[in-house]
Amino acid sequence: MILHRLTVAASVLAATALTGHAEIALDYGPRPYYLVDKMEDGPLKETLAACIGQTPERTDFSIGHRGAPLMFPEHTVESNMAAARMGAGILECDVTFTRDKELVCRHAQNDLHTTTNILLTDLADRCVTAFTPAGGGAPATAECRTSELTLEEFRTLQPKMDAADGSATTPEAYQGGIAGFRTDLYTNGAQLMTHAEAIRLFKALGAKFTPELKAPAVEMPFDGFTREDYAQKLIDEYKAAGIPPEDVWAQSFNLDDVLYWIANEPAFGAQAVYLMDEYDIEDYDAMDPATWPNSMEELKGMGVNYIAPPMWMLVTAENGEIVPSELAKEARAAGLNIVTWTLERSGPLASGGGWYFQSIESVTDNDGVYYELLDALARDVGVVGVFSDWPATVTFYANCMGL
Repeated sequence: MILHRLTVAASVLAATALTGHAEIALDYGPRPYYLVDKMEDGPLKETLAACIGQTPERTDFSIGHRGAPLMFPEHTVESNMAAARMGAGILECDVTFTRDKELVCRHAQNDLHTTTNILLTDLADRCVTAFTPAGGGAPATAECRTSELTLEEFRTLQPKMDAADGSATTPEAYQGGIAGFRTDLYTNGAQLMTHAEAIRLFKALGAKFTPELKAPAVEMPFDGFTREDYAQKLIDEYKAAGIPPEDVWAQSFNLDDVLYWIANEPAFGAQAVYLMDEYDIEDYDAMDPATWPNSMEELKGMGVNYIAPPMWMLVTAENGEIVPSELAKEARAAGLNIVTWTLERSGPLASGGGWYFQSIESVTDNDGVYYELLDALARDVGVVGVFSDWPATVTFYANCMGL
């Protein structure tokens, strides 16, 4: 099984033998043009429309969020190949660990029941919560963790689109539940990756790296494996692969992880990204310590140079326009670089855009708002990178605007 891993990427990896990375053809596909067509008439639409037909170029402003999971199973070879072909200059591996403490790409340590076929395999009996069918008004449930499997066992799983059918009464039916704006057309034969394999693939594709250290679902230390060991191992795999620190933006929602990298791996810590999830934005001005333990200036004083709040925390709507939030203004004033997430994760925007658009729901009524928001984030907030589930959207904008 191990010898057959990364078959899709084999030719890409082989092509690096002389050049260091493979030359791949970039292609926007139809979606950026579709979104431009949906925009309301005005200067921004005119500017973007004038760029239709330009030659795509790779840009670090465009970050593949788990690859390109709008249509491909996340954290797979195929998802990241698609993102690279859309011009994403930075690719993401969310990092967790197996029972034998090997690092693998998964959005969460306990998501195997929704992102793989584990419930249909003999490994289902390893799940910490067995499949329970829907009934009595309760949805179907399960919980399966990478920490219950060895790396060899993890490799036997087949990835799928991240979804579950809460009304299911069988494990087979539980495999469904895919959002209507996504697809399972590209799941057949998709391949999981270890973190080390992702590093090799991303390097071969000519992309840079933004790994996220995911919160363990198990108590730490795990069989002697401490949180610090975990954070260090992530960095060690870049050092072993000879990746320059300036090409790596290690991320964590846990500020202690970021501070660990700053203190113990300062070359990598200089670009470590604090993923902010202090979501009670209405209390930001009050600086309630229970909600906002650190100001932007205090984070900068700790050595943090990059923050990454979700998009809606950086903007608000005023007089029908998308403008920077107070948080965004203070982050810029403190000298922090801002990255944000996640464009193209909400599907059609006619009904307000959901969680990622909550602060601008009043002006979100058509798919063209994707580019209105992106323009506000780039021009007015001053973000240096945007995660997207379909990187072509961001690549096209960045190329058009010379970012």
